[in-house]
Order: sequence, then C-alpha cells, then structure tokens
Amino acid sequence: MLAVVRIFLVFIGLLLISLFSFFLCAFRPTNRNNAYVCAMLISRLAKVFGITVEIRKPKGLEDKGPFVYVANHQNSLDIFTVSAGLPKRTVSVGKKSLRLIPFFGQMYWFTGNILLDRNNRSRAHGTIAMTADRVKQRNISVWLFPEGTRSYGRGLLPFKTGAFHTAKQAHVPIVPVCVSNTHDMVNLNRWNNGKMIIEFLAPIEIEHSDKSVRVLANETHQLMHDKIIELSEEVGNPLVGDVTAEAG
Repeated sequence: MLAVVRIFLVFIGLLLISLFSFFLCAFRPTNRNNAYVCAMLISRLAKVFGITVEIRKPKGLEDKGPFVYVANHQNSLDIFTVSAGLPKRTVSVGKKSLRLIPFFGQMYWFTGNILLDRNNRSRAHGTIAMTADRVKQRNISVWLFPEGTRSYGRGLLPFKTGAFHTAKQAHVPIVPVCVSNTHDMVNLNRWNNGKMIIEFLAPIEIEHSDKSVRVLANETHQLMHDKIIELSEEVGNPLVGDVTAEAG
C-alpha cells in the first residue's frame, strides 16, 4: 500500500512541478536559474521515497565558476536525488530521448537543459561545441554524466571524453561530483530508505594541462572511483558490483 501511495504522490508532484516550470519559463525564458529552481523542487520528492540526501561542497565553490560538473549516474532515482546537488546557474546535458517522458521531458527542455543525440556522432560533437559556447556566452556551468549510461550497481563505468572536451573548449575547470551507492537502496514498502551523500571535489584545472583529454578523464575516473567507495561505505551501502572498471 505504501508503494502505491508513493508512486501516486511522485506522479502528482512531477505533474505540478512541470506545470509550474512552464509558467516560470514563460515569464523569464532566459533566466540562468530556471533549471536550478525546478531541480530543487524535484529533489524534494526524495523524501517521498524515504531518502535523506546530504550535500558536501568545498568552501567557496559556490562563488566560483563556471565549471563543467561530472557526476556518476546510477539509476532513475537520480532524477529525485542527484537533482538536489545541482548548483545555481547550471544546466545539465541529457539524452535526447528524455523529451519523450511525459511532463518531465518537456520540463527538462523548457528549463534550458541540453539534449544530446548520442546515436549520431557528428551531432554529438556539434553539441559539445554548442555547450562550450553556451558556457562562455551565458556564463553558466554544465552538469554531465561522463559514463554515458546508468551503472545499475556495476560501480563507476568507464568515462567518455565529451565532458572533458567541453571543459577544454570552454576554458573552465572540471568539478567531480561523487554520489554514494543507491543501487538496491529503496524498498517502496519500507518507510525509511536511508541516506545518500553527494560530495563535490575540488576543481581540476585542465585548460593549460599538457595531458591528453583521455588521460584527464582516466585520472578523474580514478579519483571519483575511490571517493564513491568511501562514501558508500560511510552510509552503510557499500558497492558490491564491479567497481574496478577503468576508462579506456
């Protein structure tokens, strides 16, 4: 019964937030915080799932930027949990197929987030250039999932290099964002489903680095891999899948 109630509340919540987003964007269509406002509203739905979200950031990070944020992507719960970590003046880059999700997909697009066609390599490269230009012209940050897909308990999957090319072209640092394990964390019929941690690491300057984009991606992958294991153990939900995969 609790599961049914939760699903109903989440559906109603998404519907109301989506409707609000349409009005918000109609009255201030170019505001850099439209995505942030809606992300904060969606993140409140984590409580419906019985999840407590803790966010950790280096002191003063909010006053710097813009950045390219790179975060691990685990499952569909990220919509309600990881959204709590979206900083102000930030948009995310997601799959083009997201726009097909009723209400959420339209809200995602209207609020200024960027849709990427991963099945078309030429368009994907064009999106990298467009995203870098948007960072420079609008002075905003972007949030990407460099694994390119959900990990579903398999640990941190190998990174694609798009986020790092974007940071290079936009002349901005990379900020790794590490999310503790949420695989098999939620039982919809259980009242309390525990805690998760979202931790922002220190910015990584890459503009003047003499390392290749692939090397930078691999080094960031290892850094995040180690922190995710640490955070997952801290919240009592250690990774049990393949967490030794390296970008290659």
